[in-house]
Amino acid sequence: MPSETSDGLGALLSGARFGQFLSVGAIGAVFDLTVSTILSVGFEVPPEYAKLVGAEVAIVVMFVVNERWTFADHGLDGWPNTLRRFVKSNLVRSGGLAVQFLVVQFLAGLSVTVVVAGFDFWQVIPFPVAIACSLLVNYVFESLVTWQVHR
Repeated sequence: MPSETSDGLGALLSGARFGQFLSVGAIGAVFDLTVSTILSVGFEVPPEYAKLVGAEVAIVVMFVVNERWTFADHGLDGWPNTLRRFVKSNLVRSGGLAVQFLVVQFLAGLSVTVVVAGFDFWQVIPFPVAIACSLLVNYVFESLVTWQVHR
């Protein structure tokens, strides 16, 4: 495995960093799924819009954790630089969010039911599927654009 600092590709392919990113993503997924499910099931917000709100909550949480842990050794210190990275992170993750929105919209539009104990789980199944679909997009662009690990 290439060293993390040997070249741009090596920095992107860091197994340790990807593992941290996955761990942070799991935390974000909990926030995302909780908010999305509450809005969709509890308040009958259309699932693709519930997903947008849940994803933004997760983006904020994941940015904070990634800033302090996953990418702590990248980026300049100070509030202006942190704010700049936060804005970049939101812009970057809009690509992953677009993937999630489309996946949820597609899956929610299917005539599928998965009823267990009287609850149709198909209402919430598209959410984790959408998260999984956007994982790689988010990792690559967060690494290269937000925290610039290749520098």
